[in-house]
Amino acid sequence: MLADNIFERSIRPMVEAFAHDPHGARVLLSAVGEPEHLRHLGVAELDADGRLRRIIEKPDEPPSNLAVTGLYCFDASVFSVIAGLSPSSRGELEITDVNNHYAASGSLAHELVVGFWSDAGESIDSYQAASDFVRDHGANKD
Repeated sequence: MLADNIFERSIRPMVEAFAHDPHGARVLLSAVGEPEHLRHLGVAELDADGRLRRIIEKPDEPPSNLAVTGLYCFDASVFSVIAGLSPSSRGELEITDVNNHYAASGSLAHELVVGFWSDAGESIDSYQAASDFVRDHGANKD
């Protein structure tokens, strides 16, 4: 899990779903209403059956309104996947490449956020919005 994620509700359902079927990978998605905001995030592209086809980072034209939150579950084969990656133009191994490997093999499942989610590290505005929400409503509720 990326450390700058703030969730209103517990992440337990996703973790338990993966523990029940610990094969492949699972990501947590959140519906985002503002297309401009989606252009700064990883966005899920689903197929006609609602399966996660791929994740596109910072798309000019978001294929859906579903942002990747930064909460992931991976099976043990993730280490082989990582070993086969090449660094991006930023010189880093990218988590999106890992997720897209699982998506290409048909083994990337997803859950949807229930309640509030924020990427508090995205900007000072998102940090303040997350802080305001937690102060007013709390976080990590069952």
